[in-house]
Order: sequence, then C-alpha cells, then structure tokens
Amino acid sequence: MLKVGDQLPEFESINQDGETVKSSDFSGKKLILFFYPKANTPGCTAEACDLNDNFSQLKKEGYQLLGVSADPVKAQKKFHEKFGFQYPLLADENKEVIEKFGVWQLKKFMGKEFMGIVRTTFIFDEKGICTLVIEKVKTKEAAKQILETV
Repeated sequence: MLKVGDQLPEFESINQDGETVKSSDFSGKKLILFFYPKANTPGCTAEACDLNDNFSQLKKEGYQLLGVSADPVKAQKKFHEKFGFQYPLLADENKEVIEKFGVWQLKKFMGKEFMGIVRTTFIFDEKGICTLVIEKVKTKEAAKQILETV
C-alpha cells in the first residue's frame, strides 16, 4: 500500500460521465483520493455523502476530491446522480488505479476470504507527495478524519 512520503502514482481512468481523468490533472493541487468497495452500499454511501456534505470545507482547505471504486461507469453515474456528489467518481473496472495504490487486498467477512478494495483515504500535497493515509476510515466521519489533520 502507498504510504506517507510516496509520490502520487501516474494514473488515468474514466469518471462517472465517461470523461478521462489523469493524475496530471491535479499537478500543483492538493488532492484527496478515497477508495471505497462498492457504490450504493450502506458504508460507501455514508462515506461519500459525508465527504459531499463537507465538500465546501475541504475545498476551502484547497483540496480536490476523487472517489474511486471498481464499479462500472454506469453504476458510478447512478450513484453520483442519486446523491448529487460535487466531485468525480472514477470507474476503475480494470483495477489499475486501485492496484497502484495497493488497496486491492485479501479481505475477510463473515468467515469468508476474498479479494476486494480496502476502504482507504490518501491525501497528497501540491507536490504530489502523500502526507496522510487513513486506513481505518469511519464512514460517517470521513471528512472529520481528514479535516482534523489538515
């Protein structure tokens, strides 16, 4: 998994509107990337809505925000429209971005093991250096966890 001090990996993916988003689009900007397991599920909805509710505060601190999951564009668009998110969601179906950040890992749930996205938030400064990794994301307090550290 990416760690504090690491450089923002170069990536390219598609957002909920089918537009290409590249890591270079955020050159010289502070960036928050949050990885979530699946669109429109309770925990992911709570996290994404909390970040949306606090988006103006995050923006005031100078941050750009990106959500990333392995859902297809259609699912991301539905999720985005349903809740009126003010930030893009990346549809990383081939898991290229997810794997570059190291969040595709073995998970355990109800006694079963499977590969999946580990809910994680990464924060980068204007130079593209990772300044914080939040591994124990509290879905209903995701923005608070970020804002307490910036």
